[in-house]
Amino acid sequence: MRTKYKPWAKPFLEEHTEYVKEDVVLNPNYKKHFLEIGSGKGDFIIEMAKKFPEYYFYAVEINVTVAGIACKKFVGQEIPNLTLIVSDIVKKFDNLKDGSFDGIFLNFSDPWPKKRHEKRRLTYIDKLLQYYRLLKDDGKLYFKTDNHDLFLYSLTQFEKSPFKQIFISEDYQFDETFDAMSEYEVAFRKLGTKINKVIYAK
Repeated sequence: MRTKYKPWAKPFLEEHTEYVKEDVVLNPNYKKHFLEIGSGKGDFIIEMAKKFPEYYFYAVEINVTVAGIACKKFVGQEIPNLTLIVSDIVKKFDNLKDGSFDGIFLNFSDPWPKKRHEKRRLTYIDKLLQYYRLLKDDGKLYFKTDNHDLFLYSLTQFEKSPFKQIFISEDYQFDETFDAMSEYEVAFRKLGTKINKVIYAK
């Protein structure tokens, strides 16, 4: 379901440069860095930043309204290890160095179900190769989705990449060890929808 346009979102983001940046710039005060692509309304990344204050988290969201909603949740919480980048991640690839991140999260990405939109999917092979480049040698990519067709498609794309699969579940039972729930996951679990998850290592 698409989020209705909110005219307040853009000016609100512009007012809060303490959280919102134009580019992904690694914070030198942290040894480990994690990137979420398509951060939605921010529940996942906020919870991860709170649970793991020793790590730095970067949330990339292309939709200005959705990013504005996420930013409203950041403000006032004093989360020093979190930055929001409102942009298309594809436009940032060339500015990011190899081996920048310890982990990349893809949570409930838009499935873009039509064949002509295949290249827009966040698990399309060209993007997977970029994620592989951006990860450190021991880095991991975490992918969760409720859409089983996207999940199966993504598995075929991962097979074309150099990634090594280290975890897979088509009925993922939430593990709090290194995870958090997005607003979508909370809603899907209440409905009894099965969650698919894979973890790949570089």
